[in-house]
Amino acid sequence: YDMYGILFSGHPDLRRILTDYGFQGYPLRKDFPLTGYVEVRYDDAQKRVVYEPVRLPQEFRSFDFLSPWEGTQYMLPGDEKAKP
Repeated sequence: YDMYGILFSGHPDLRRILTDYGFQGYPLRKDFPLTGYVEVRYDDAQKRVVYEPVRLPQEFRSFDFLSPWEGTQYMLPGDEKAKP
């Protein structure tokens, strides 16, 4: 249940067993972000587990690659004399 979010009707005790009780979302679904929503770590100064929102030092980059059909013309071996 807690990995995919599939609810089973008539189940007497449906609860999370692999994630925290306050965990948001279902990690094995395709719509779940790769980085997750919160970072969980133990803080020695506070002597407790700390939940913090995920901060990414660099935003995800969008690479605009050329289409393989519209890309550069590669010269194959043996085609040196052929006109481009």
